[in-house]
Parts: sequence; C-alpha cells; structure tokens
Amino acid sequence: PLLSSALPLLPGRHQQERRKAHDSSPPTTITNLAMDLKVETEEMDTNQPPPLEVFAHSSTLHGISHIFTYERFCIKRCLWVVFFLGSLTFLLYVCVDRIHFYLEYPHVTKLDEVTTPIMTFPAVTFCNLNAFRFSRVTRNDLYHAGDVLESLKVKADFHNFKPRPFNMREFYDRTGHDINDMLLSCHFHGTECRAEDFKVVFTRYGKCYTFNAGDDGRPPLITTKGGMGNGLELMLDIQQDEYLPVWGETDETSFEAGVKVQIHSQDEPSFIDQLGFGVAPGFQTFVSCQEQRLIYLPPPWGDCKVTAMDSDFFDSYSITACRIDCETRYLVDNCNCRMVHMPGDAPYCTPELYKECADPALDFLVERDNDFCVCETPCNMTRYSKELSFVKIPSKASAKYLAKKYNKSEQYIKENILVLDIFFEALNYETIEQKKAYEVAGLLGDIGGQMGLFIGASILTILELFDYLYEVIKYKLCRCSNKKHKHNNNNDQGTVLSLDDVKCHVSNFH
Repeated sequence: PLLSSALPLLPGRHQQERRKAHDSSPPTTITNLAMDLKVETEEMDTNQPPPLEVFAHSSTLHGISHIFTYERFCIKRCLWVVFFLGSLTFLLYVCVDRIHFYLEYPHVTKLDEVTTPIMTFPAVTFCNLNAFRFSRVTRNDLYHAGDVLESLKVKADFHNFKPRPFNMREFYDRTGHDINDMLLSCHFHGTECRAEDFKVVFTRYGKCYTFNAGDDGRPPLITTKGGMGNGLELMLDIQQDEYLPVWGETDETSFEAGVKVQIHSQDEPSFIDQLGFGVAPGFQTFVSCQEQRLIYLPPPWGDCKVTAMDSDFFDSYSITACRIDCETRYLVDNCNCRMVHMPGDAPYCTPELYKECADPALDFLVERDNDFCVCETPCNMTRYSKELSFVKIPSKASAKYLAKKYNKSEQYIKENILVLDIFFEALNYETIEQKKAYEVAGLLGDIGGQMGLFIGASILTILELFDYLYEVIKYKLCRCSNKKHKHNNNNDQGTVLSLDDVKCHVSNFH
C-alpha cells in the first residue's frame, strides 16, 4: 500500500517510462501464442519419465542407487559397478545351474509300509512240469505229432491205421494232467476248497490251473490275517508215473519233476515259463509273500507307459500282457498260426508248424530279438516279493498213514507228493513310489532366494525395471512421432515462426 501511494509522487520521467513500457507490450494474440507454447512445453515435460538417477534412488534393486547418483566420486561409483556386476554374474551362474538341474527331471523313490485290516489274496497259477500224460497219448496223437520216444513204438505202428482229424488245443487239454487227479488236499484260510475253484489256463507248459483268478463273476478272495494257515495250502500228486520217458536230449527235453508256480495279481495274465518258481516233490514249501505296489513317473521324469493298451486280447496293461500280445502277433505274422497258450482267433499251429516254425521263432524272439517286443513299465503295478523255506515230507511217522490214505505205496508218496503253503507275512503292503525331486516351485524358490541374496531383487523389482524401460521407450517413440507429425504440418501449412521471429514481428508491429 505504501508503494501504491508513492507511485503518483514519482517524477514524471518515471511515469513516462512506465506508460511507455505498458504501451510497448505485445498484442493479445502474441501473448496467447507464447502462453500456448509454454503450456505445450509443460505438457511434454510431464510425459517425460524421470531421470535414471531418480529411478535408481526409488527402485528396490539394491546397489544401483550408488551407481547412478549425482555425486562425482568416480572411484566409489566404479567400485559399486564392480560389486554389482560381480553379484549379477554369480546370480546368472546359479540360475543357469538350477535351470539345467530342473531340465534333467530328477526323481526320488519313496518307500513306505501301509498296514491294512484286509488284503486281496493274489492269483496262484501252477503247472506240472510234464506237459503230456503218457497214458493219454493215443496212436492218432503219435501219427500227427511224430515218433516221440523209442518206447512208444507199440503205439507208433501205423499199418492199416486211418487217422482222425487232429487239433492241438484238444490234444493239450486231453493229455494234460487233470486237477481232479493231482489235487489231494486244498484249504484256503482254514476252509476247504475244491477242484472247481481252479480255472484251466494254457501256458508253454501246457495245461495249467489258476486259483483265485477273479473272473467268471467271482470276486477275488480276501484274507484278514497274516501268517501260515491263513492263506492257500495245497497237497499235490505230480504223477511221475505219467511222465513221458526220455529217449534223447532235445530243446524240449525236461529232466525235472515237480510243479512250476507263479504268484501274480488278477489283472495280470500268467507268464509262468519266465516268472514262475519251482516246487519239488518230497518237500513242504512255505512261501511268505508281501504285496508291493509300485508307482512310476511318466516321461520326462520316468519311463512308464501312460497311454492305454492297444490290444485286441487284454483290457489292462501289464508287462506280461504286452509280452504275450507281442509274441502272438510275431507268430501270426511269421507262421500264420498261434500256439495253444496264445489268445486270439488265428488257427492253432499244427505239430509240423510247432516243430518247423513256431517253437524256433518264439525261442529266437525270447532269447535274441530285443527290438521287436519292447514293453514299457506300467505307471502302476502290483507284484509280490517271496521268501521260500522247505521241510522234508513225509516223515517216517506219516509215510504209512499217507500211503494208506491215498492207496499208494510209501515210495510213491516220497516221489510224488508235495505240499505248497502260500500266505502273507503280515497284513501290510509296501508302496514304492517315484516322486519328482525338483518341481517348478522349487526352481522359482531357488532363483528367488539367489536374487535376494546377490542383488536384493524380487519379482516386483523385475516389474519395476520393465515398467521404467517401457516408459522410456514409449517416450522416445512418441517424441519421434511428434517430430514427424510437426514436420509434415510444416510442409502443408508453411513455415512456423520461431521465438526470434515472433520478437522481430512484435518490434516491427510497434
């Protein structure tokens, strides 16, 4: 107010200069133009990202605030650059190592033992090591099958003999050992079982039998206790008097006496010639079992088969089913027939084809050809570990009793009778499971931990860097685009006055 009241008292020269300065102000249009230029400049500045020094001080990335700083101490900044690049190098090395380890897809095996109140009893398949009973071989059989042994010359006289049609399946079925003659005693879990509880199956040993097969509408049997006496107990007569005499040594000659046994799950067909174990007469054999459930990982962590089984003969996949399916297709392709134990509807091989094609082809496939039948491990399978022990039978005290009971001689009992006792050791099963040793969560955790250790960064820090780079790139692109746009407008509308041109224009105007 004092200044305002003093203004009228100023000398006239100063009043004239004030009026002159006031009168020399540019016109309204020029003033508006300058204001527009100023506003446009301010708008462009607001779109510009902050300087790198400002971003470095506000970022959560450790170290860069000491590198991008307004200070001019070169030695300090160089040391921070060295430390930061060294930490970043170690971080990249560790990250590459972790990624390489993850791409190896490692796995570990977990072993556990699970107790359960009840367990499904496995299927038990057994075969007499003698495929054909001597008393059941007829002259017609020898006519088609050939001279088997020197001692069969009486039956091998084919003068004035008219052969009948011959079927290999009927021959195996008729001449194989009968369960009604072999089975002397059978008990399961203390309950008596009969010959009707056994299913006829055909293997490379001929006619065999499976207990607790679990098909034909019968559910698999269960057991509620472990230990001897709570499983399957069989007394068998192997009928050595029916064994074919041995005249010479061939690939098919068998010098053994007894039975072959396989313990397997109901979902798996018998493959007793490869997976069975022998039981000898004159002994009681105790087989203590434990169920093992195996779970394998699919590729790339493991090698188990994840796809469904492509077979016309089997519904569920197993190595045994795959092998039988493959062998069947191999014989049909090479011999145009199948063996008696093979599934399908192809014709059975004749005795001539058995000798000339089927047996040699199958032996070659099993022993030498490792490329045709490649069966992958199923991702889930059940197997049974076994521990065998033996005692001699019959004892002197029981030999006469058994001979009288079965109307046989004591020597016959010693040479032909065997007892097989199969039971669970305990009501528990083992699980052997492959598990992924290193998953994506572990990989990210390791990388995140190393990032925090070496450079103090996190996922959000990475997003900060990308966000700043995005703003810088966007600003540069927009600036280039505006320059091109203004250049095009200048070419269309004429030359735009610069600030000096505007000043000259104003001075000329006055």
